[in-house]
Amino acid sequence: MALFSKKAAPIRTEVDFSRLPRHIAVIMDGNGRWAKRRGLPRTAGPAAGAEPARTIATYCKDIGIDYLTVYAFSTENWKRPKEEVGAIMGLLKKYLLEAIGQMERDKVKMEFFGDLSPLTPELRGLCERTREISRHYDGCQVNVCLNYGGRDELLRAARAYAQDCLEGRADPNHLTAERFGGYLFSRDIPDPDLVIRPSGELRLSNFLLWQSAYAEFYFTDVLWPDFSKEELNRAIVSYQSRDRRFGGV
Repeated sequence: MALFSKKAAPIRTEVDFSRLPRHIAVIMDGNGRWAKRRGLPRTAGPAAGAEPARTIATYCKDIGIDYLTVYAFSTENWKRPKEEVGAIMGLLKKYLLEAIGQMERDKVKMEFFGDLSPLTPELRGLCERTREISRHYDGCQVNVCLNYGGRDELLRAARAYAQDCLEGRADPNHLTAERFGGYLFSRDIPDPDLVIRPSGELRLSNFLLWQSAYAEFYFTDVLWPDFSKEELNRAIVSYQSRDRRFGGV
């Protein structure tokens, strides 16, 4: 028998909409480089990246994705130039105002992962208003990671669990992964099946460290402002070609 006689499976090129990932997470990276390549200031990048964020969220809702988590602003992003941070916060305000106005029509739920306390009172109020409206809807939930870091999330969860142990509400001998997960921002929702990172970088960058333990990854050189529904379809096709064993055989 020939060593490699087994015929290779055909390469899938179209999405099988009957077995989509339930939860997709995206690191929206490459905005600054997109602007630089066009001779624009870095502050133009986040503005360009807002449109694909809307497009992808709507598309996920339309095709039946239950959860979409996007990395909008990390705990480390405060180190960026003041003008760029200001531009991002201004865009966030604009996006939230638009979202509040369209949520009744689109029926997309929104949640926020991260420490919102450093935001302005106005932005915190808009986030809470968005959450409140979302409670009335079912369907696709968009989780916006804002002032979020995976290590920070784990430290917060560990402190909260330790406090519960000190006050008798928890027993350290009975800690399980499921119970610890209840202290995370992502409690009550499934872990991501697919994590997408555009821009050519090959790292998690402190994103969903606990939740991504068994996620499939898709990397592309496409910068986030150029990310499209077609690129998302390619990521889903790649995901559907894999055999997920979760550590088993």
